[in-house]
Amino acid sequence: MTGGFYSSRLARPGAVLAPMAGYSDAPMRQLAAEHGALWTVSEMISARGLVGGGDTEKLNLGRPYAGEHGRVVQLFGAEPDVLAAAVARAEAWFSPAAIDLNMGCPVPKIRGKGGACLLQTPEVAYTLIQAMRGATGLDVSAKIRLGWDHDRSVEVAQGLAEAGAALITVHGRTSAQRYTGQADWDAIARVAASVDVPVLGSGDITTADIARERQRCGVAAVMIGRGAVGNPWIFTALAGGAVGGEADVWPDVTTRAHTALRHAELQEAFYDDDTGRLTLRPLRKVLPAYLPDVPEVRDALVQVVTVEDVRRALAPLLDPRAVRVPGTADTGLVTAGYAVQQR
Repeated sequence: MTGGFYSSRLARPGAVLAPMAGYSDAPMRQLAAEHGALWTVSEMISARGLVGGGDTEKLNLGRPYAGEHGRVVQLFGAEPDVLAAAVARAEAWFSPAAIDLNMGCPVPKIRGKGGACLLQTPEVAYTLIQAMRGATGLDVSAKIRLGWDHDRSVEVAQGLAEAGAALITVHGRTSAQRYTGQADWDAIARVAASVDVPVLGSGDITTADIARERQRCGVAAVMIGRGAVGNPWIFTALAGGAVGGEADVWPDVTTRAHTALRHAELQEAFYDDDTGRLTLRPLRKVLPAYLPDVPEVRDALVQVVTVEDVRRALAPLLDPRAVRVPGTADTGLVTAGYAVQQR
């Protein structure tokens, strides 16, 4: 494979932001891109819903941030004709860099409609990839788990590659495991060695050092999901190629507070919703992740409705005069009366 979006992006170091329902919307993708993510992936979008027109919320799942680039749109579905039509519509409406097929979502409500259930009938998935490729000149990829309830990832990956997938992402758990237990990176390594297309590995990556260790198993790059929530700096560390040490230390509390506020500002600008239903309420689970070492602000952050609420909650931390406590061995910081601990 030469000349495609994925191959061009993988020519440089870095990591990829995973698709996460309720998290990887346009504002989070924008922050990840600004901090050096190789590319980002949208929340999964129902192919049938997209072809049927969708409502405002569904359209927001695929709508790019103003000027957003390097964004992959992920679709889920189980019918070749519907997915082909959805690919054409996604390309026309959202101008993605590539299209991804979700074969990993274990949520019960989408059973029979795509997601991880395709791992039970991978031959159907192969026809889906072929149909999607026939509908676009963009790269088409797939994100899988190891299997439904046992590992058949090598078999599935080989079939997807033969069907024309330009890249395969493997989350190192079965669908039955959901998010329990540990991701099996030995299994991911076997997939990477078994196909001639790039393979991304996903699962349990929370620091840049862990990402570098996992990349040694032969994957082209790693995909980071929960480990990037409240921590876009993980992409900066991996894009820069720095090794260990300060590269894995979060910025000071003032920088993190300002980034949390910026996330809220991006959210408000993107959704432009006076009710707050689509604006700041979804960030209540995200904003505290920027400042887990400052529990004093959590109660206020989980109740925000407006950007002004966020600014008011973070006001004591937005003071740039935060200083290190001299003579301490714990790299503590003091700012506006809060003592906080570096991650």
